[in-house]
Amino acid sequence: MEFVQNPEMQEEREDTKSPETISKKSSKKRKRERKHDGEEEKREEIHATIKYITAQPDKVPPVVAYFSSGYNPVVETQRNQETYNNGVNDQSPNKNLEAPRVKIYRNKVEKKSNRLQVVVSPPGSKVEFVGSNFAGEGATRQVCVYTLGVLDKETNTLKIVPIASNKIIRLEPRVGGLDYDKEPSSVSVKTELSAEQRADRMRELTNLYGTKKSISQAKKRRALNQGDDPESQKILDSKIKEVEINMEALESSNALIARNIPPYDSSATDPKDAYPLDKIILNGEWAYLEDIYKLLQIGREVATDSCPAFIRNRIYKLHDIKDETEKKTRACIFSFIGHLVKFKDLYSLDGFSSAKDHKIPNILRNRFSSVFSEAGSKRLPVDKINLLISYVLVLTLHVDEFRTDPSDIAKDLRMSPITLRSHFENLGCKFSREKSLLFATLPVPLKFPSVRQRRRR
Repeated sequence: MEFVQNPEMQEEREDTKSPETISKKSSKKRKRERKHDGEEEKREEIHATIKYITAQPDKVPPVVAYFSSGYNPVVETQRNQETYNNGVNDQSPNKNLEAPRVKIYRNKVEKKSNRLQVVVSPPGSKVEFVGSNFAGEGATRQVCVYTLGVLDKETNTLKIVPIASNKIIRLEPRVGGLDYDKEPSSVSVKTELSAEQRADRMRELTNLYGTKKSISQAKKRRALNQGDDPESQKILDSKIKEVEINMEALESSNALIARNIPPYDSSATDPKDAYPLDKIILNGEWAYLEDIYKLLQIGREVATDSCPAFIRNRIYKLHDIKDETEKKTRACIFSFIGHLVKFKDLYSLDGFSSAKDHKIPNILRNRFSSVFSEAGSKRLPVDKINLLISYVLVLTLHVDEFRTDPSDIAKDLRMSPITLRSHFENLGCKFSREKSLLFATLPVPLKFPSVRQRRRR
Protein backbone atom coordinates (compact mmCIF):
# COMPACT_ATOMS: atom_id res chain seq x y z
CA MET A 1 0.00 0.00 0.00
CA GLU A 2 1.46 3.39 -1.02
CA PHE A 3 0.85 6.69 0.76
CA VAL A 4 0.86 10.03 -1.11
CA GLN A 5 1.86 13.00 0.99
CA ASN A 6 0.47 16.53 0.56
CA PRO A 7 3.25 18.87 -0.76
CA GLU A 8 2.01 21.79 1.33
CA MET A 9 2.21 19.79 4.54
CA GLN A 10 5.60 18.50 3.48
CA GLU A 11 6.94 22.05 3.25
CA GLU A 12 5.50 23.10 6.61
CA ARG A 13 6.75 20.15 8.69
CA GLU A 14 10.34 19.76 9.75
CA ASP A 15 12.54 17.05 8.24
CA THR A 16 13.14 15.43 11.61
CA LYS A 17 9.43 14.99 12.39
CA SER A 18 7.02 12.61 10.72
CA PRO A 19 3.28 13.33 10.11
CA GLU A 20 2.41 10.66 12.67
CA THR A 21 4.39 12.49 15.37
CA ILE A 22 2.66 15.78 14.52
CA SER A 23 -0.81 14.22 14.60
CA LYS A 24 -0.08 12.55 17.95
CA LYS A 25 1.19 15.79 19.46
CA SER A 26 -1.75 17.77 18.14
CA SER A 27 -4.25 15.27 19.59
CA LYS A 28 -2.52 15.35 22.96
CA LYS A 29 -2.50 19.14 22.85
CA ARG A 30 -6.23 19.23 22.12
CA LYS A 31 -6.90 16.91 25.07
CA ARG A 32 -4.88 19.16 27.39
CA GLU A 33 -6.77 22.23 26.16
CA ARG A 34 -10.15 20.54 26.76
CA LYS A 35 -9.15 19.53 30.27
CA HIS A 36 -7.87 23.03 30.90
CA ASP A 37 -11.22 24.50 29.81
CA GLY A 38 -13.09 22.10 32.11
CA GLU A 39 -14.56 19.96 29.35
CA GLU A 40 -14.33 16.29 30.21
CA GLU A 41 -14.94 13.53 27.69
CA LYS A 42 -18.13 11.65 28.46
CA ARG A 43 -18.60 7.98 27.66
CA GLU A 44 -22.05 6.63 26.99
CA GLU A 45 -23.07 3.92 29.46
CA ILE A 46 -25.66 1.33 28.49
CA HIS A 47 -27.28 -1.01 31.00
CA ALA A 48 -28.37 -3.95 28.87
CA THR A 49 -30.01 -7.28 29.65
CA ILE A 50 -28.01 -10.23 28.32
CA LYS A 51 -29.95 -13.11 26.75
CA TYR A 52 -28.18 -16.29 25.63
CA ILE A 53 -30.05 -18.16 22.89
CA THR A 54 -29.21 -21.85 22.54
CA ALA A 55 -29.02 -23.67 19.22
CA GLN A 56 -32.30 -25.10 17.94
CA PRO A 57 -32.41 -28.19 15.70
CA ASP A 58 -35.07 -26.80 13.34
CA LYS A 59 -33.25 -23.49 12.73
CA VAL A 60 -29.83 -22.67 11.31
CA PRO A 61 -27.73 -20.47 13.65
CA PRO A 62 -25.89 -17.44 12.21
CA VAL A 63 -23.05 -18.24 9.82
CA VAL A 64 -19.76 -16.32 10.02
CA ALA A 65 -17.47 -16.47 6.98
CA TYR A 66 -14.59 -14.50 5.51
CA PHE A 67 -13.16 -14.09 2.02
CA SER A 68 -9.64 -15.50 1.72
CA SER A 69 -9.01 -13.63 -1.57
CA GLY A 70 -9.63 -10.20 -0.05
CA TYR A 71 -12.91 -9.61 -1.86
CA ASN A 72 -15.06 -7.05 -0.03
CA PRO A 73 -18.71 -6.97 -1.20
CA VAL A 74 -19.36 -3.53 0.37
CA VAL A 75 -16.41 -1.89 -1.38
CA GLU A 76 -17.24 -3.54 -4.70
CA THR A 77 -20.87 -2.40 -4.53
CA GLN A 78 -19.81 1.21 -3.77
CA ARG A 79 -17.30 1.14 -6.62
CA ASN A 80 -19.95 -0.09 -9.05
CA GLN A 81 -22.34 2.62 -7.81
CA GLU A 82 -19.78 5.36 -8.51
CA THR A 83 -19.08 3.95 -11.96
CA TYR A 84 -22.79 3.81 -12.73
CA ASN A 85 -23.38 7.39 -11.53
CA ASN A 86 -20.52 8.74 -13.67
CA GLY A 87 -22.02 7.17 -16.81
CA VAL A 88 -24.28 9.94 -18.16
CA ASN A 89 -25.43 8.27 -21.40
CA ASP A 90 -25.96 4.85 -19.80
CA GLN A 91 -29.63 4.79 -18.74
CA SER A 92 -30.05 0.99 -18.59
CA PRO A 93 -30.20 -0.68 -15.15
CA ASN A 94 -26.92 -2.09 -13.97
CA LYS A 95 -27.07 -5.58 -12.45
CA ASN A 96 -23.75 -5.06 -10.68
CA LEU A 97 -25.47 -2.66 -8.26
CA GLU A 98 -27.31 -5.56 -6.67
CA ALA A 99 -26.01 -7.10 -3.44
CA PRO A 100 -24.27 -10.50 -3.70
CA ARG A 101 -26.58 -13.49 -3.35
CA VAL A 102 -25.89 -15.75 -0.37
CA LYS A 103 -27.12 -19.34 -0.28
CA ILE A 104 -26.70 -21.84 2.57
CA TYR A 105 -27.00 -25.56 1.87
CA ARG A 106 -27.69 -27.97 4.71
CA ASN A 107 -27.55 -31.76 4.74
CA LYS A 108 -31.16 -32.97 5.05
CA VAL A 109 -30.41 -36.67 4.53
CA GLU A 110 -28.88 -37.02 7.98
CA LYS A 111 -31.10 -35.25 10.50
CA LYS A 112 -28.34 -35.01 13.11
CA SER A 113 -25.71 -33.72 10.69
CA ASN A 114 -24.34 -30.18 11.06
CA ARG A 115 -22.73 -30.06 7.61
CA LEU A 116 -23.19 -26.64 6.00
CA GLN A 117 -22.02 -25.12 2.72
CA VAL A 118 -22.11 -21.39 1.96
CA VAL A 119 -22.11 -20.02 -1.61
CA VAL A 120 -21.75 -16.26 -2.28
CA SER A 121 -22.47 -15.21 -5.88
CA PRO A 122 -21.45 -11.62 -6.81
CA PRO A 123 -23.79 -10.11 -9.44
CA GLY A 124 -22.56 -10.08 -13.01
CA SER A 125 -19.61 -12.39 -12.31
CA LYS A 126 -18.84 -16.04 -13.09
CA VAL A 127 -16.77 -16.37 -9.93
CA GLU A 128 -18.45 -17.74 -6.81
CA PHE A 129 -17.09 -17.99 -3.29
CA VAL A 130 -17.68 -21.39 -1.71
CA GLY A 131 -16.94 -22.54 1.82
CA SER A 132 -18.03 -25.36 4.12
CA ASN A 133 -17.59 -26.50 7.70
CA PHE A 134 -16.65 -30.08 6.77
CA ALA A 135 -13.82 -29.54 4.25
CA GLY A 136 -10.66 -27.48 4.05
CA GLU A 137 -10.07 -25.18 6.99
CA GLY A 138 -13.50 -26.00 8.44
CA ALA A 139 -12.50 -29.62 8.97
CA THR A 140 -9.75 -28.70 11.42
CA ARG A 141 -10.48 -28.75 15.11
CA GLN A 142 -11.29 -25.34 16.61
CA VAL A 143 -10.78 -25.10 20.36
CA CYS A 144 -12.46 -21.70 20.76
CA VAL A 145 -16.20 -21.18 21.24
CA TYR A 146 -17.54 -18.56 18.82
CA THR A 147 -20.71 -16.58 19.51
CA LEU A 148 -22.35 -13.53 17.94
CA GLY A 149 -23.69 -10.62 20.01
CA VAL A 150 -26.43 -8.26 18.77
CA LEU A 151 -27.14 -5.11 20.82
CA ASP A 152 -30.60 -3.58 20.52
CA LYS A 153 -30.35 -0.02 21.88
CA GLU A 154 -34.10 0.50 21.80
CA THR A 155 -34.85 -2.35 24.21
CA ASN A 156 -31.38 -2.36 25.85
CA THR A 157 -31.00 -6.07 25.16
CA LEU A 158 -27.81 -7.91 24.20
CA LYS A 159 -28.63 -11.20 22.50
CA ILE A 160 -25.82 -13.77 22.26
CA VAL A 161 -26.30 -16.61 19.78
CA PRO A 162 -23.91 -19.46 18.92
CA ILE A 163 -22.22 -19.64 15.54
CA ALA A 164 -23.36 -22.47 13.26
CA SER A 165 -21.46 -25.65 14.14
CA ASN A 166 -19.02 -23.44 16.08
CA LYS A 167 -17.02 -22.88 12.87
CA ILE A 168 -15.77 -19.81 11.03
CA ILE A 169 -15.98 -20.68 7.33
CA ARG A 170 -13.31 -19.76 4.81
CA LEU A 171 -14.73 -18.76 1.40
CA GLU A 172 -12.61 -19.82 -1.58
CA PRO A 173 -13.12 -18.43 -5.11
CA ARG A 174 -14.51 -20.93 -7.63
CA VAL A 175 -14.99 -20.34 -11.35
CA GLY A 176 -18.29 -21.59 -12.71
CA GLY A 177 -18.07 -24.47 -15.19
CA LEU A 178 -14.83 -25.92 -13.81
CA ASP A 179 -14.68 -29.20 -11.92
CA TYR A 180 -13.17 -29.19 -8.46
CA ASP A 181 -12.29 -32.14 -6.29
CA LYS A 182 -15.15 -33.05 -3.98
CA GLU A 183 -12.79 -34.43 -1.39
CA PRO A 184 -10.19 -32.02 -0.01
CA SER A 185 -6.58 -32.88 -0.61
CA SER A 186 -4.46 -34.16 2.21
CA VAL A 187 -2.20 -31.13 1.89
CA SER A 188 -4.95 -28.54 2.42
CA VAL A 189 -6.58 -30.31 5.36
CA LYS A 190 -4.59 -30.46 8.56
CA THR A 191 -6.00 -32.86 11.13
CA GLU A 192 -4.64 -34.00 14.44
CA LEU A 193 -3.01 -37.41 14.66
CA SER A 194 -4.89 -40.15 16.43
CA ALA A 195 -3.41 -42.12 19.31
CA GLU A 196 -2.48 -45.02 17.03
CA GLN A 197 -0.82 -42.71 14.49
CA ARG A 198 1.19 -41.00 17.22
CA ALA A 199 2.27 -44.38 18.56
CA ASP A 200 3.37 -45.49 15.07
CA ARG A 201 5.26 -42.24 14.55
CA MET A 202 7.05 -42.59 17.89
CA ARG A 203 7.93 -46.21 17.10
CA GLU A 204 9.47 -45.20 13.76
CA LEU A 205 11.49 -42.39 15.37
CA THR A 206 12.66 -44.75 18.12
CA ASN A 207 13.82 -47.35 15.61
CA LEU A 208 15.68 -44.71 13.59
CA TYR A 209 17.28 -42.55 16.28
CA GLY A 210 16.76 -44.37 19.59
CA THR A 211 19.35 -46.13 21.72
CA LYS A 212 19.54 -49.92 21.99
CA LYS A 213 17.89 -49.79 25.40
CA SER A 214 14.96 -47.67 24.18
CA ILE A 215 14.49 -49.89 21.12
CA SER A 216 14.38 -53.04 23.24
CA GLN A 217 11.92 -51.44 25.67
CA ALA A 218 9.70 -50.39 22.77
CA LYS A 219 9.72 -53.96 21.42
CA LYS A 220 8.70 -55.31 24.83
CA ARG A 221 5.84 -52.82 25.10
CA ARG A 222 4.68 -53.72 21.60
CA ALA A 223 4.77 -57.43 22.47
CA LEU A 224 2.58 -56.76 25.52
CA ASN A 225 0.06 -54.86 23.37
CA GLN A 226 -0.29 -57.45 20.64
CA GLY A 227 -3.92 -57.91 21.62
CA ASP A 228 -4.76 -54.56 19.98
CA ASP A 229 -3.30 -55.66 16.64
CA PRO A 230 -6.23 -56.32 14.23
CA GLU A 231 -4.53 -59.29 12.54
CA SER A 232 -3.71 -60.99 15.82
CA GLN A 233 -7.21 -60.17 17.07
CA LYS A 234 -8.76 -61.99 14.09
CA ILE A 235 -6.60 -65.04 14.73
CA LEU A 236 -7.51 -64.95 18.43
CA ASP A 237 -11.25 -64.69 17.64
CA SER A 238 -11.08 -67.64 15.25
CA LYS A 239 -9.31 -69.74 17.87
CA ILE A 240 -11.84 -68.77 20.57
CA LYS A 241 -14.71 -69.95 18.35
CA GLU A 242 -13.06 -73.37 18.01
CA VAL A 243 -12.56 -73.77 21.76
CA GLU A 244 -15.18 -75.80 23.63
CA ILE A 245 -16.18 -73.95 26.80
CA ASN A 246 -16.25 -76.06 29.96
CA MET A 247 -19.07 -74.53 32.00
CA GLU A 248 -18.12 -76.46 35.14
CA ALA A 249 -14.63 -75.05 35.01
CA LEU A 250 -16.00 -71.52 34.57
CA GLU A 251 -18.38 -71.92 37.47
CA SER A 252 -15.60 -73.25 39.66
CA SER A 253 -13.38 -70.30 38.67
CA ASN A 254 -16.00 -67.94 40.07
CA ALA A 255 -14.80 -68.93 43.48
CA LEU A 256 -11.61 -67.00 42.78
CA ILE A 257 -13.57 -63.80 42.06
CA ALA A 258 -14.78 -62.12 45.21
CA ARG A 259 -18.24 -60.61 44.97
CA ASN A 260 -17.08 -57.01 45.15
CA ILE A 261 -20.09 -55.13 43.81
CA PRO A 262 -21.65 -51.68 44.41
CA PRO A 263 -24.46 -51.20 46.97
CA TYR A 264 -27.55 -53.11 45.87
CA ASP A 265 -31.10 -54.07 46.88
CA SER A 266 -31.73 -57.76 46.26
CA SER A 267 -35.49 -57.40 46.83
CA ALA A 268 -35.99 -54.60 44.26
CA THR A 269 -38.65 -55.18 41.59
CA ASP A 270 -37.28 -52.52 39.21
CA PRO A 271 -33.75 -52.84 37.71
CA LYS A 272 -33.13 -49.14 38.44
CA ASP A 273 -33.62 -49.81 42.15
CA ALA A 274 -31.45 -52.94 42.16
CA TYR A 275 -28.29 -50.82 41.92
CA PRO A 276 -29.45 -47.27 42.82
CA LEU A 277 -27.54 -44.43 41.18
CA ASP A 278 -27.49 -42.26 44.32
CA LYS A 279 -25.40 -44.95 46.02
CA ILE A 280 -22.90 -45.11 43.14
CA ILE A 281 -22.63 -41.39 42.30
CA LEU A 282 -22.91 -39.27 45.43
CA ASN A 283 -24.88 -36.02 45.60
CA GLY A 284 -21.83 -33.76 45.74
CA GLU A 285 -20.22 -35.40 42.69
CA TRP A 286 -22.87 -34.66 40.05
CA ALA A 287 -21.79 -31.02 39.73
CA TYR A 288 -18.30 -32.14 38.61
CA LEU A 289 -19.63 -34.42 35.84
CA GLU A 290 -21.34 -31.82 33.63
CA ASP A 291 -18.55 -31.38 31.05
CA ILE A 292 -20.29 -33.37 28.30
CA TYR A 293 -23.70 -31.84 29.08
CA LYS A 294 -22.34 -28.27 28.90
CA LEU A 295 -20.81 -28.94 25.49
CA LEU A 296 -24.17 -30.18 24.24
CA GLN A 297 -25.90 -27.07 25.61
CA ILE A 298 -23.73 -24.68 23.59
CA GLY A 299 -23.96 -26.85 20.48
CA ARG A 300 -20.31 -27.83 20.49
CA GLU A 301 -19.15 -31.25 19.32
CA VAL A 302 -17.73 -33.53 22.01
CA ALA A 303 -14.14 -34.58 21.30
CA THR A 304 -14.35 -38.36 21.26
CA ASP A 305 -10.72 -39.08 20.37
CA SER A 306 -9.73 -39.87 23.96
CA CYS A 307 -13.13 -41.18 25.11
CA PRO A 308 -13.65 -44.89 25.81
CA ALA A 309 -15.27 -46.89 23.02
CA PHE A 310 -18.42 -47.41 25.08
CA ILE A 311 -19.03 -43.63 25.29
CA ARG A 312 -17.90 -43.00 21.72
CA ASN A 313 -20.45 -45.49 20.33
CA ARG A 314 -23.39 -44.06 22.33
CA ILE A 315 -22.79 -40.30 22.57
CA TYR A 316 -25.13 -39.68 19.63
CA LYS A 317 -28.11 -40.99 21.64
CA LEU A 318 -28.03 -37.89 23.84
CA HIS A 319 -29.39 -35.77 20.96
CA ASP A 320 -32.57 -37.91 20.83
CA ILE A 321 -33.46 -37.34 24.51
CA LYS A 322 -36.06 -34.59 24.86
CA ASP A 323 -36.17 -34.47 28.67
CA GLU A 324 -33.31 -32.23 29.83
CA THR A 325 -33.10 -33.91 33.25
CA GLU A 326 -32.71 -37.34 31.71
CA LYS A 327 -30.21 -36.01 29.16
CA LYS A 328 -28.12 -34.39 31.93
CA THR A 329 -28.20 -37.59 34.02
CA ARG A 330 -27.13 -39.74 31.07
CA ALA A 331 -24.30 -37.32 30.17
CA CYS A 332 -23.04 -37.31 33.79
CA ILE A 333 -23.01 -41.13 33.82
CA PHE A 334 -20.90 -41.06 30.65
CA SER A 335 -18.40 -38.74 32.36
CA PHE A 336 -18.28 -40.94 35.47
CA ILE A 337 -17.61 -44.06 33.37
CA GLY A 338 -14.81 -42.25 31.54
CA HIS A 339 -13.16 -41.20 34.82
CA LEU A 340 -13.39 -44.75 36.21
CA VAL A 341 -11.83 -46.30 33.10
CA LYS A 342 -9.00 -43.74 33.05
CA PHE A 343 -8.36 -44.22 36.78
CA LYS A 344 -7.94 -47.97 36.17
CA ASP A 345 -5.56 -47.27 33.27
CA LEU A 346 -3.42 -45.00 35.46
CA TYR A 347 -2.49 -48.05 37.56
CA SER A 348 -1.86 -50.42 34.63
CA LEU A 349 1.17 -50.83 32.38
CA ASP A 350 -0.65 -50.99 29.06
CA GLY A 351 -3.06 -48.11 29.71
CA PHE A 352 -0.93 -45.56 31.56
CA SER A 353 0.12 -43.68 28.40
CA SER A 354 -3.48 -43.08 27.32
CA ALA A 355 -4.62 -41.88 30.78
CA LYS A 356 -1.70 -39.79 32.07
CA ASP A 357 -3.07 -36.57 30.51
CA HIS A 358 -6.67 -37.20 31.57
CA LYS A 359 -7.94 -34.76 34.21
CA ILE A 360 -10.06 -36.25 36.99
CA PRO A 361 -11.76 -33.81 39.40
CA ASN A 362 -10.16 -33.83 42.83
CA ILE A 363 -13.37 -34.85 44.59
CA LEU A 364 -13.62 -37.93 42.36
CA ARG A 365 -9.91 -38.72 42.52
CA ASN A 366 -9.98 -38.69 46.32
CA ARG A 367 -12.97 -40.98 46.41
CA PHE A 368 -11.50 -43.38 43.83
CA SER A 369 -8.25 -43.52 45.78
CA SER A 370 -10.04 -44.32 49.03
CA VAL A 371 -12.35 -46.96 47.51
CA PHE A 372 -10.26 -48.66 44.81
CA SER A 373 -6.62 -48.30 45.91
CA GLU A 374 -4.37 -48.81 48.91
CA ALA A 375 -2.11 -46.18 50.42
CA GLY A 376 1.51 -46.42 49.31
CA SER A 377 0.81 -48.96 46.54
CA LYS A 378 1.53 -48.27 42.86
CA ARG A 379 -0.82 -51.03 41.72
CA LEU A 380 -4.47 -51.73 42.46
CA PRO A 381 -5.22 -54.94 44.40
CA VAL A 382 -7.17 -57.65 42.58
CA ASP A 383 -10.24 -57.29 44.77
CA LYS A 384 -10.26 -53.50 44.27
CA ILE A 385 -9.96 -53.93 40.50
CA ASN A 386 -12.97 -56.27 40.57
CA LEU A 387 -14.92 -53.69 42.55
CA LEU A 388 -14.04 -50.93 40.05
CA ILE A 389 -15.08 -53.16 37.13
CA SER A 390 -18.40 -53.86 38.88
CA TYR A 391 -19.03 -50.11 39.22
CA VAL A 392 -18.36 -49.61 35.50
CA LEU A 393 -20.59 -52.52 34.43
CA VAL A 394 -23.50 -51.37 36.60
CA LEU A 395 -23.32 -47.90 35.03
CA THR A 396 -23.26 -49.40 31.52
CA LEU A 397 -26.45 -51.27 32.41
CA HIS A 398 -28.10 -48.00 33.49
CA VAL A 399 -27.08 -46.31 30.23
CA ASP A 400 -28.32 -49.15 27.98
CA GLU A 401 -31.53 -49.61 29.97
CA PHE A 402 -30.28 -52.88 31.50
CA ARG A 403 -29.65 -54.64 28.17
CA THR A 404 -26.09 -54.03 27.01
CA ASP A 405 -23.60 -55.42 24.52
CA PRO A 406 -20.37 -55.96 26.51
CA SER A 407 -17.99 -56.04 23.52
CA ASP A 408 -16.94 -52.37 23.56
CA ILE A 409 -16.65 -52.00 27.34
CA ALA A 410 -14.47 -55.13 27.32
CA LYS A 411 -12.00 -53.30 25.06
CA ASP A 412 -12.06 -50.24 27.33
CA LEU A 413 -11.31 -52.37 30.40
CA ARG A 414 -8.65 -54.31 28.41
CA MET A 415 -10.27 -57.64 29.18
CA SER A 416 -11.46 -60.58 27.11
CA PRO A 417 -15.24 -61.01 26.69
CA ILE A 418 -15.11 -64.42 28.41
CA THR A 419 -13.47 -62.98 31.55
CA LEU A 420 -15.86 -60.03 31.57
CA ARG A 421 -18.84 -62.37 31.30
CA SER A 422 -18.10 -63.81 34.74
CA HIS A 423 -18.14 -60.27 36.19
CA PHE A 424 -21.59 -59.62 34.68
CA GLU A 425 -22.90 -62.90 36.07
CA ASN A 426 -21.44 -62.00 39.46
CA LEU A 427 -23.75 -58.93 39.40
CA GLY A 428 -26.78 -61.15 38.77
CA CYS A 429 -26.96 -60.68 34.98
CA LYS A 430 -28.13 -63.22 32.43
CA PHE A 431 -26.86 -63.58 28.85
CA SER A 432 -28.89 -64.08 25.69
CA ARG A 433 -27.77 -64.31 22.06
CA GLU A 434 -29.54 -62.42 19.25
CA LYS A 435 -28.24 -62.63 15.67
CA SER A 436 -24.70 -63.61 16.68
CA LEU A 437 -24.61 -60.82 19.30
CA LEU A 438 -24.43 -61.50 23.03
CA PHE A 439 -26.41 -59.23 25.36
CA ALA A 440 -26.30 -58.97 29.15
CA THR A 441 -29.60 -58.27 30.92
CA LEU A 442 -30.37 -57.69 34.59
CA PRO A 443 -33.44 -59.59 35.84
CA VAL A 444 -35.07 -58.67 39.15
CA PRO A 445 -35.14 -59.59 41.93
CA LEU A 446 -31.41 -60.18 41.96
CA LYS A 447 -30.19 -63.75 42.04
CA PHE A 448 -26.48 -64.18 42.46
CA PRO A 449 -24.72 -67.33 41.22
CA SER A 450 -23.80 -69.85 43.87
CA VAL A 451 -20.13 -70.55 44.40
CA ARG A 452 -19.19 -74.18 43.99
CA GLN A 453 -16.13 -75.59 45.66
CA ARG A 454 -14.60 -78.93 44.81
CA ARG A 455 -13.97 -81.34 47.58
CA ARG A 456 -10.44 -82.37 48.28
CA ARG A 457 -9.67 -86.02 47.72
